[in-house]
Amino acid sequence: MWSSACVDALYHVRERTRNPEHASVDEVVDLVLERAQHPRVEHQDGHLDEMMAIVVDRYGIDPVRTVIHRVLVDHYPFRTATHDLELRNVDGVRIGTTAGQFLEELNAQDDG
Repeated sequence: MWSSACVDALYHVRERTRNPEHASVDEVVDLVLERAQHPRVEHQDGHLDEMMAIVVDRYGIDPVRTVIHRVLVDHYPFRTATHDLELRNVDGVRIGTTAGQFLEELNAQDDG
């Protein structure tokens, strides 16, 4: 069963919070693209890098950027974020999951 906290979760991204200490959407997109180009080998999250390499290769940068913005800023559900972009819904889930994880990582780096 889903709790309302899971459904109503908001991301701590600069464009939503207006907090300059939070990572921006552009920083998340840049990290997604960097790791798609150079996947981390033998890292526990290396599978995310490889998955994004496939997605970026399949659809290009602009649709991936749009999905990330829709998920992190506009609060679209992962599957809905693919609307009118000719992406498979499952790839919206992949992009949204990765973007959320990378945003948390970027914000944690700034905290510590």
